[in-house]
Amino acid sequence: MKAIIFALCAVLALSAVSLAQAPSITPLPNTIFVGADGKFETAPDTALIQFNISAQADNAKDAYEQASKQAEATRQVLRSNSIDPKSAEIGFFSVNPQYDWKNPKHKVIGYQVTTSVSLKLKDFSKIGPVTEQLADASVGESQSLSYTLDSTDEAKSKAVADAYRRARASAQSLANASGRTLGELSYASVDVSENIRVFAPAPRNRAMAAMAASVPAPTAEFSPQNVTVTAHVNAMFALK
Repeated sequence: MKAIIFALCAVLALSAVSLAQAPSITPLPNTIFVGADGKFETAPDTALIQFNISAQADNAKDAYEQASKQAEATRQVLRSNSIDPKSAEIGFFSVNPQYDWKNPKHKVIGYQVTTSVSLKLKDFSKIGPVTEQLADASVGESQSLSYTLDSTDEAKSKAVADAYRRARASAQSLANASGRTLGELSYASVDVSENIRVFAPAPRNRAMAAMAASVPAPTAEFSPQNVTVTAHVNAMFALK
């Protein structure tokens, strides 16, 4: 009975917060159940540029043709920067009627064609030229840039290792304080997440594009923020 009470006290003392994240398990006699967070920070390896191609006209055919021209301009920008247009991904495509809401009959006065485009870049030196050229071509009036980590396996492993080290250290401290010896790991669960840095969309127009030609890009000479991969480990250790 004393062993059971000791195990439960260990849970309450070290894992009050962690229990909310942990799976439901039953503490065993002569065990310590702990939870700990760990992290690993690393430079991002991928830049994600997102923008919309949008065109509006009196009829759907003209709106579609205008959007097609913008899409071709986008492909030309990519080719001029040695980027395969196939690497750009379409998120959605829509054709929506535009209504005159002041008219009681809600008459259709035009159509809008919109599609979202996402482009991943490994070569960060291409970010500036691509975003500027899209603005010059009146494509991607609203752009957003975010940095992420495509190759996450190593970062996740290091975050998990950091979380486990902290969990075991907590369990070791409690075992020492109680005069017991910490035994082997008998149970563990892991939860890993990635914190992606996102920059807010930056509206662009021709006047701004012309000004940008004479000054450095807003991101020039700055380094992208690190990507933080976090892990939470719940672990149960035997007590000797």
